[in-house]
Amino acid sequence: MRALPDPLPIRPRGPLDVRIRPPGSRSLTNRALITAALASGESVLLGATESDDAAAMRDGLRALGVPIRVEGDAWTVTGAGARLPARGAVAVDVRASGTTARFLTAVATLAAPGAEVTLDGTARMRERPIGELVAALGALGADAVALGPGGCPPVRVRGGGLAGGKVAIDARRSSQYVSGILLAAPCAARDVELMPVEGRVVSRPFVDLTLQVMAEFGAEAGWTEAGTLAVRAGPYHARRYAIEPDAQAAAYVFAAAALRGGRAVVEGIPAGSRQPDLALLDALAAMGCTVRRDGGAIELTASPGALHGVRWDGEPMPDAVLALAVVALFAKGATEIKNVANLRIKESDRLAALETEIRRLGGRAEAGPDWLRIEPAPLSGAVIETYADHRMAMSFALAGLAVPGVAIRDPGCVAKTWPDFFAALDTW
Repeated sequence: MRALPDPLPIRPRGPLDVRIRPPGSRSLTNRALITAALASGESVLLGATESDDAAAMRDGLRALGVPIRVEGDAWTVTGAGARLPARGAVAVDVRASGTTARFLTAVATLAAPGAEVTLDGTARMRERPIGELVAALGALGADAVALGPGGCPPVRVRGGGLAGGKVAIDARRSSQYVSGILLAAPCAARDVELMPVEGRVVSRPFVDLTLQVMAEFGAEAGWTEAGTLAVRAGPYHARRYAIEPDAQAAAYVFAAAALRGGRAVVEGIPAGSRQPDLALLDALAAMGCTVRRDGGAIELTASPGALHGVRWDGEPMPDAVLALAVVALFAKGATEIKNVANLRIKESDRLAALETEIRRLGGRAEAGPDWLRIEPAPLSGAVIETYADHRMAMSFALAGLAVPGVAIRDPGCVAKTWPDFFAALDTW
């Protein structure tokens, strides 16, 4: 990524006409890395994304003894089967990657007997809870403990495998706890059944995405009629796997066209894609945009000044809520977004950050425990604080397309998921 000034000024422009194929999905890349690592044989991941999050997962699996060869966007993973080669003391740096922390905590239980794996990351990662996952792993026969205050990292995991069985799991704060266990579960000694506390899994579409990747590598797993998740013990199968373009990246392209007017076409995302952030299209359509799907292309068009506020459930698409909140600043009438309590335990306290930075631009915002209300008002330029949070940087950069004088502090934080975001933005 080229060096960027800090703060980075954003150039305003008129209605957009952009066509783009985003980089590979980070969510799919990180899930496929694990399923390939636990398969027997060699898998090739095509279209893998080069981002800090994916690099954290890749390097973490390497630390656990999995060979991974990178040749451009083709990553070759030599799977270890149900038992990872890691032995002795192993340190895994998860950096700022929540998926790496949660998924590899579960996967590390599959290391050899006697292995002791310690997973740690950034200062913010040490504030992000993982205790619910550790408790569920313990009930499945694992030896894992969260060493940080409040059930947060660092996490220590001893190898030896998962016994399997039935377990209650509290997924009311993060779906990643469920996805982590699901990914490891085919390698357990016997079948696994997860019973969500109160029958609830926040951001459930991300669990469905995990199940999709598992199935494509040969696992038998899914929802039961009783609302539990059942996984049959059995091997993953190595394969060539093409990773879809990233709907999380596409969200910013669509949001840019919505707030500025014009047209955005995103190529390569198949019609049946389960990537959760595509739900943003429904929100933007409800605000007055037109969405059309044509095979592997999605087109959004918007007329300048035609947006109106909405009441929206953000739980299925928590990462896209930030872009939606910025678009709401350019709508007529208030927008209310509900069921987003888990935004407070992301890379930053995103509800607090959104409230602060919207007000910095001159908008009106109020955040509650699990909701956000935005009211449009005359906006003016400002230097936006990003809190080392890539989604804050990318979302508020969109405001600069319409408001002169917007600049983004610490623009390099976008490397977590889309290192070339600002270079792409310059072409829109």
